[in-house]
Amino acid sequence: MSILPREFYQKPTLELAKALLGCELVKETDEGVASGYIVETEAYLGAQDQAAHSFNNKRTKRTEVMFGPAGNAYTYVMHTHCLFNVVSAEPEVPEAILVRAVEPLKGLDLMEQRRPGRKQKEWTDGPGKLTKALGIDPGDYGHALVRPPLYIQSGYTPDHISEGKRIGIDNSGEARDYPWRFWVTGNPYVSR
Repeated sequence: MSILPREFYQKPTLELAKALLGCELVKETDEGVASGYIVETEAYLGAQDQAAHSFNNKRTKRTEVMFGPAGNAYTYVMHTHCLFNVVSAEPEVPEAILVRAVEPLKGLDLMEQRRPGRKQKEWTDGPGKLTKALGIDPGDYGHALVRPPLYIQSGYTPDHISEGKRIGIDNSGEARDYPWRFWVTGNPYVSR
């Protein structure tokens, strides 16, 4: 497996959201390496997407990274959970892809320590859960995903990809119905 180059991220956001499925998300920490195959994503298409933090090109300290190059990490805290996104689209077009779930691959002992008392299926089957299990935190904000300690590398190509409405964005007008959530069909680690 090899780290995906910057060029990998130069796809339209909806296409990239599907292309990330099956790729391996890796985080290296002092405790060790933990990784998982990405099995669920949600695309957020910036200026025209009421569910996006950057709707109407809203530019804040939090959203600033979204206006930069594709392939950087956009992390933020929501309801005490750190969430991890991949910045997509060209600079000044603030789009991103939320990684909603991963299938644990490496560092299982480490993930178990970070998610004590939970079954393996519950370690990474949600966007706040996977960041805890892998050790991704707000300090990863803006990191280029083409080098350690946080990176994405090649994995496998899913046999089938499902798509549907995004989750938890009920107050975002018509955007709540956009079918911009993608997942590896039948994977037990998908969030719901």
